[in-house]
Amino acid sequence: MGKHADEVHLARCLELLEAKLNRGVRSDWSNYDFERLIEDIHGASGIRLSLTTLKRVSGRVKYGSFPTHTTLNALARYIEFKDWRDFVQHEELSLQRVDDAPPRASANPPPVESSNPLLSTETKHKKPGGFRRVMWAAVAVPLLLAVYLLIASRKKQNLDSSRFSFRADKVYSVGVPNSVVFHYDATGVPSDSVFIVQTWDLSRKTLVAKDKHEHSAIYYYPGYFQTKLIVDGEVVKTHPLQIASDGWLCLAEQQPRPVYFSKDEVEHGDSVTVGVHTLEKYNLLLHPEPPVIRFFNQGDLGSLMNDNFTFEVQLKNPFNEGSNSCQFVEVLIQCKDDIIIIPLSAKACIGDLNLYVCGFGIGSKQGDLSGFGCDLSDWVTLRVVTRNKHMKLIVNGKTAYELDFPNDPTGIVGVQYRFHGPASVRGTRFESGNEVYALQPAASTARSE
Repeated sequence: MGKHADEVHLARCLELLEAKLNRGVRSDWSNYDFERLIEDIHGASGIRLSLTTLKRVSGRVKYGSFPTHTTLNALARYIEFKDWRDFVQHEELSLQRVDDAPPRASANPPPVESSNPLLSTETKHKKPGGFRRVMWAAVAVPLLLAVYLLIASRKKQNLDSSRFSFRADKVYSVGVPNSVVFHYDATGVPSDSVFIVQTWDLSRKTLVAKDKHEHSAIYYYPGYFQTKLIVDGEVVKTHPLQIASDGWLCLAEQQPRPVYFSKDEVEHGDSVTVGVHTLEKYNLLLHPEPPVIRFFNQGDLGSLMNDNFTFEVQLKNPFNEGSNSCQFVEVLIQCKDDIIIIPLSAKACIGDLNLYVCGFGIGSKQGDLSGFGCDLSDWVTLRVVTRNKHMKLIVNGKTAYELDFPNDPTGIVGVQYRFHGPASVRGTRFESGNEVYALQPAASTARSE
């Protein structure tokens, strides 16, 4: 297969991926949208792509090489093919079936025989005198109309939630990896459409047997999730589930599971650090692309809410060589039903940043995010001051951005930091009224009043 054909298939794959994610055109995606896609792809393929990889594949970051086979397989599985070869073979076959289809990815591709619902698109290419196509239309149109009328005539069941039970039991109270056993009862309905949703994303649901009562899953990353039991497309039960981190947790993203670093390896005095020697110990190379490093501290933060709080941290990402010259960093304040994503980078790279705060999102293409540019080779102080949903973001003592976020207030459950390569964090703390939540090394969340 030639280079041009590869590019055509990749372009078509990205069109289908964009349609399935349903977050608008990818040129306008925020980091939050990319993070959702990362989780969706991981759920569909078992492969966790990095933020940088997805930005390169989508064209948001210039990169001369074609994606790796692992990346291509992950994308193909997300759009419901077995692997990249299966997707390419399908595309080649579809081009052969349509005589007048142009040899390029089209926004209106011709109809093909496939169980993939993303490929059931309406064609605008009609071959004059095509008897088969006329006959197909004569049969399919009335059939589709009948199905539509049948669906439209059905009334929503409004299932009685008291007929169902649902709960989630963790194997361990804190720490990852951690398994969860979901206990459910949906035997009171005739339908076999019973699903469990393990995260915030309703599209990532697992079909379970209605005559069974247990379903287990592994969580490799901390988080707070509103898990759900869905019957006939209706959410009948929810159960909040927090996978806490047991103090500071540092890991490197890697397939099929992350590399976890021990507390002895990363906690040094008042700082949490993943250094070069630690990465070398696990054969995690800095070139050609450094590993994605994540720091977590999530647990019970009491009554701390995201509409009135102060947050402060000092951090640095000293590795600025090769592909990490921009030193992109993300600070995530994780909430029960929402998230805050604050970007930082080298000053020269502020043209590719995205800020997301509880329903408010803006990228460098739409606004001035230059205040988030800084020298991450040295300690950078980030401060967030929020009063009645009005937020001020302060970098090294200077206001980088102010905003009012639209979403309803919710509780804060912890923080996450995302780096590429070696990184350090110190002084993470939240304040609210007279309460102080200082997230110190060598202990789980410390709270004082």
